[in-house]
Amino acid sequence: MIKEHFKSGYVGIIGLPNTGKSTLLNRIVGRKIAIVTPKPQTTRNKIAGIHTTDECQMVFVDTPGIQHRKGLIYKIMADIVEKVMADVDVILHLIDATKEPSLTDEDVARRICSLKRSAVLALNKIDTLKKSKVLPLIDHFSRFGAYQHYVPISALTGENVDRLLDVLREMLPEGPPFYPPEDASDITERFVAAEIIREKIINNTGEEIPYSTAVTIEEFRESDNKIYIRAEIHVEKSSQKGIIIGRDGSMIKRIGTLAREDLEANFGRKVYLDLWVKVTKNWTRSEHFLRQLGLR
Repeated sequence: MIKEHFKSGYVGIIGLPNTGKSTLLNRIVGRKIAIVTPKPQTTRNKIAGIHTTDECQMVFVDTPGIQHRKGLIYKIMADIVEKVMADVDVILHLIDATKEPSLTDEDVARRICSLKRSAVLALNKIDTLKKSKVLPLIDHFSRFGAYQHYVPISALTGENVDRLLDVLREMLPEGPPFYPPEDASDITERFVAAEIIREKIINNTGEEIPYSTAVTIEEFRESDNKIYIRAEIHVEKSSQKGIIIGRDGSMIKRIGTLAREDLEANFGRKVYLDLWVKVTKNWTRSEHFLRQLGLR
C-alpha cells in the first residue's frame, strides 16, 4: 500500500567521464546494472536504476560522460545528456572532487541555470581527498547559483550516499511509483549481457579498442537452469579484430571467461557464452547501426 505523501520522480546523473556515475548508480540500486571501467566514455546509453523505499521511488538515469569529441556517436551521446537534463525532476551533477574545477563542469552549471531545473552537486571521491579541499570547491560552484544542495560523497565506499538520497527525496514531487517495488532497473537481460561483455573488452584491451567496439546479442535462449548467449563483437578494422581474438585465441578466451563469470553471478544461473568477432566498417558513423544499439 502506497503511503500518504509518497514521492516519486526521475533523477538524471550527469558529469564528465570517470567521475563515478555508474559506480554511484550501482551502489544506490544495490546491484550491478551499469558497467564500470577506468576508461572514459564507458557509458553510451542512458540507463535507469530504480531505488524504492516505503516513502519514495527514485528513478536514476545514468548518462554518457560529457566531453567534446567529433563524430556521430558522440553527438548522439551529447544529445542524450541534454534530453535527460531537460526531462528529469532533479539533476544530480557529479564531479570528481580530487580534481580542479573544469570549464566543462562550469558550463554544465550555467546550463542548469538556463534550464531552471532543481539540481544537486555531489562532490565524489572524498575518500581520497583531504576534507579541507571540499569547502573551496563548494564555494567555487556556489557562485553559479545552479544548485540547491551540495553533498560530498564517496560512491566507492558509500560514505554520505544515504545523506544524498535524503536530500534528493525531499526535492521530488509527491506521486505514485512508476515501477513495481521489486524492480531494480528498466533494462533487459540482453542489454546487461552486451554491456558486461563490452566491459571485459574495455578492461582487457588497449586504448584504441574501447571506442571502436560494440556488442550485439544475436541469441539469448533460456532452458532449465541455463542461458545460452550468442554475441557479436563489432570492430571497425581487421587489425582490431586480431587484437580482440589475440594470439591463438587467448584474448577472446579471457574476455569470454570473465564475462561468463560475471553473467552467472548476475543472473544466478549457468551461462554458455558464444562470442564472435565481426568487422563492421564505420559502425560509429552508421545511424542505422547506432539505432540497433539503442542510441538515438
